[in-house]
Amino acid sequence: MKKSAYEDKLFPMIRDFLTDYLPNKRFYSPNTITSYRTALNLLLDFICTDNNVELYQVTFAMITTDILSRFLDWLERERRCSPTTRNHRLACIRSFYKYAGMMDITIAAYRQAMMKVPLKKTETSKTVKFLDEDALRILLQQPTPSNPKGFRDLFYMVLIYDTGCRNQEILDLKLEDVHALEKNPYITVTGKGNKTRVVPIMSKTVQYFEKYIQLFHKETDAERYLFYIWSKGLYQKMSPDNVARFMLKYGNLAAENGAKIPGKLHPHMFRSTRAMHLYCGGMPLPLLSEWLGHASLETSMIYAYADTEMKRQAILKATTTQNPLNAELIDTNSTTDTQLMKTLYGLR
Repeated sequence: MKKSAYEDKLFPMIRDFLTDYLPNKRFYSPNTITSYRTALNLLLDFICTDNNVELYQVTFAMITTDILSRFLDWLERERRCSPTTRNHRLACIRSFYKYAGMMDITIAAYRQAMMKVPLKKTETSKTVKFLDEDALRILLQQPTPSNPKGFRDLFYMVLIYDTGCRNQEILDLKLEDVHALEKNPYITVTGKGNKTRVVPIMSKTVQYFEKYIQLFHKETDAERYLFYIWSKGLYQKMSPDNVARFMLKYGNLAAENGAKIPGKLHPHMFRSTRAMHLYCGGMPLPLLSEWLGHASLETSMIYAYADTEMKRQAILKATTTQNPLNAELIDTNSTTDTQLMKTLYGLR
């Protein structure tokens, strides 16, 4: 059946949203636009599978609150996304509908329907999940360095830990961004908001880099992505899904070999791990915040909170049940001043 002109608006709206509105009107970064594109692609793929239709057959009318709710549940159940990621996908979809409603008043009703699908409540805990040094050591022993892909995976984990960079920042690196021959080697990173920062790398990381380029960059091309895949006769940037797969594999292997892995290993845990190690090692919080590329110091306060919580847990563990701090609370309502004095001075 041929679609009506109304139904044909979905994909032109998506195209204009991603290629014009977000980059040219909102000035969003390529990475941010990618997250919107990913959310919409996942939703469309789910609808195609759920309704047993081809992509070109999907219409605004098919995207109901019911199917959106089932899509979000599918993200958590099948793709093992966190509630935070689930909410982010929903926020991206809502933004698209807000744009579509502004461009065409007849779509405003669909936008109102999307707003009825609630965000999922998330824990407000400030706990930072990170690896202790022993767990990190075991983890880095899991790849097989004699295998080229194993060494690539190992170098990726070494680099993302050493620099504390976001996963996308590492994936966006090109050979020209790695300044390994400098007296004080560093990488140039483009982070959120297209802000560029310089991140030092350690000499051991440089050694990994030198071996890596011998294996994967024999033909030096400064504009080639540092981490890539060879697909359909072309060099293409490695995807976040690729990284997630090998990290999950090595995380599970490390756990089997005695490492304390706090939940599912993911790229951001290396960033948190490096930040905690540096903060506990004495790096001032303002410097840590700048090093991480945070927009404000407040964002970095989670590491100070985590360090305080670690100290509190250590104090509790070291304070025995016989310690006076663990003694029963003195009932001042039923104790006379004389009895209270005797208690305080050890006379009772």
